[in-house]
Amino acid sequence: MTADDRRLSPFTGYTRAHWAASADRMLLALRPYASVDHARVDLPGRASAYGRDSDSLEAFARSFLLAAIRLRGESGVDPHGLAQWYADGLRAGTDPSSPTAWPRPDRLDQAKVEACSIALGLHLSRPWLWDLLEPGDRDRIVAWLGTVVGQEYPPINWVWFQIVVETFLRSVGGPWSADDVDRGLRVHESLYRAHGWYSDGPERAYDHYGGWALHVYPLLWAEMAGELCPEELRAVWRDRLSRFLADAVSLVGADGSPLLQGRSLSYRFAAAAPFWVGAMTGATDLTPGVLRRACSGVLGHFQANGTPDERGLLTLGWHREWPAMAQSYSGPGSPYWAAKGMLGLALPAGHPVWTEPEGPLPVERGDVAAALPVPGWLVSGTRGDGLVRIVNHGTDHSVPHDERADSPLYARLGYSTATLPPLVGAAVGDPSDNSVTVVDGAGRRTHRNGFETLGCELVDGVGRAVSRARAHWVATEEDHGPDHGSGRRGAVRNGPTLTMGSLLRGAVEVRAARVDSTVGLDAATRLEFSGWPVAGDVPPTARAATDPPDVEVTGARVVSCLLGLVGLDTAEVRRERHTSPLGEHVAVPLLRTAQPPRLGGVYVAAVVLRGADAAQPALPTVTVRPDGAADTVTVRWPDGVTSALRLPAYPTAEAA
Repeated sequence: MTADDRRLSPFTGYTRAHWAASADRMLLALRPYASVDHARVDLPGRASAYGRDSDSLEAFARSFLLAAIRLRGESGVDPHGLAQWYADGLRAGTDPSSPTAWPRPDRLDQAKVEACSIALGLHLSRPWLWDLLEPGDRDRIVAWLGTVVGQEYPPINWVWFQIVVETFLRSVGGPWSADDVDRGLRVHESLYRAHGWYSDGPERAYDHYGGWALHVYPLLWAEMAGELCPEELRAVWRDRLSRFLADAVSLVGADGSPLLQGRSLSYRFAAAAPFWVGAMTGATDLTPGVLRRACSGVLGHFQANGTPDERGLLTLGWHREWPAMAQSYSGPGSPYWAAKGMLGLALPAGHPVWTEPEGPLPVERGDVAAALPVPGWLVSGTRGDGLVRIVNHGTDHSVPHDERADSPLYARLGYSTATLPPLVGAAVGDPSDNSVTVVDGAGRRTHRNGFETLGCELVDGVGRAVSRARAHWVATEEDHGPDHGSGRRGAVRNGPTLTMGSLLRGAVEVRAARVDSTVGLDAATRLEFSGWPVAGDVPPTARAATDPPDVEVTGARVVSCLLGLVGLDTAEVRRERHTSPLGEHVAVPLLRTAQPPRLGGVYVAAVVLRGADAAQPALPTVTVRPDGAADTVTVRWPDGVTSALRLPAYPTAEAA
């Protein structure tokens, strides 16, 4: 075991030697599951929707990228025979006559993804692998990769898979299409929004793909493309990455946990990839020591929580194996996209990112307060407990006025580095954590997907955001299609329009909602505020009180509280089991009205997430007053600071 170095790395103890040992352990752990010719890596676990042939290719390709990173960073020094091992697999996998031949990219969509990892790996390891292959082996690899030319790719991060493959093919005299590359670059540009942020598609799909794909591939490609990439385009991408990393570093918890939000979370420490690309390119104002601190923190977080497992494998899950959290496209090989989170190993031992002492993360220097208007997130990191939390008024993996159900991974009002919405069970179609919902007489809750963002800003150090949703009930049990992270479909029943706003300061969010129409309301409906979900291996403890309604749920690591401030009457705790990868037991605090919500009524609660060892923060007081057709919620914080949250007027023609 590599000894920690607290002089060089005072926060994590990790050095390049730790990273190298981790990578080698992961690679060697795969070998018992490989075919004799190394083309297939058949890992245990649930198959993806694409089947076992696809899954075995995925495990080979993604781990090959990691092997190539190791070869690049060591200038070909190869004590574990990685180059020869993967060269054998490349020969067999691309040989059509081989019983272990891979499915071709023109016949299986998932192979388009894996072709990119293979092409990028061949580029990174070229002097020690590609250049040493026999001509016939090269020809077969080119023929297999060449089936991507002219193929259609969805207008998301996938366009980079074609760009990278065809650029490698161009470099070795293989087939390629300038039209394919140009088309992919145009799609990529269409995904850019502002301030360094990309959306992974035309929807409001802000998630980790913005970092580990849409910022990583462009600058890696620029290095391999040569004159194919104009210098002015490199400069634009570098500036965007720099701006993105300035935000992204504030989203890493002091324990190294990335934000638990968005799809493909089983890729885990792939979240470190954009920081490494910042180090590789210098396209960042963050110091090398802070970059390594962020990356080592992320890797260390998972290693401290049992990843890789006792076999040395990455499994579908978060800390531990939990296949239910994976989307339908994921199989046993999918988690090895984490290889991109080890890109720093492509840099030599003398690079400043490895030699400079670690610097603190923003949340370790002090409390963090930020507004990210593109994804519509308010950010608050608290130094006392190291937690980072966001309040979300801009992301739902959807478009305005869409009437699908809320996606648990995108449409909740809050996400953090220590909590995660329940991902299976009733809550998937019935949002009951970090939501404002209308509950009908049968207990069904409305969704806010398709909401409109009305503002996201930082005012005097306090985050302020507002959104408006046409609440709707969705019969999600009717949707039996694949899960790609979006909300589920089903018959829709309209509910009232809700205008929602948040003020975020430290661990406390003041959450307000106004009822702007009476659609769907009757004598049995109630308005509900739900708080942060708490998960654990033992049932979280809870207490509830009335007058005012107050409920608190305590787990091993975090405490979630709700306090009714205006218009809410009852407090309770919802419990469930086996719905979260963070623990068997889940508990969520809830507040409700005792009567149907009234038209024009403004309801307010304090929503708190804090570390289990942190003191309960003093809570603010609020007043609500009409402001013409709008309403203003005035918040007086315990230290005397005053903030105002304006809920803008709703067009009266629609209030019916």
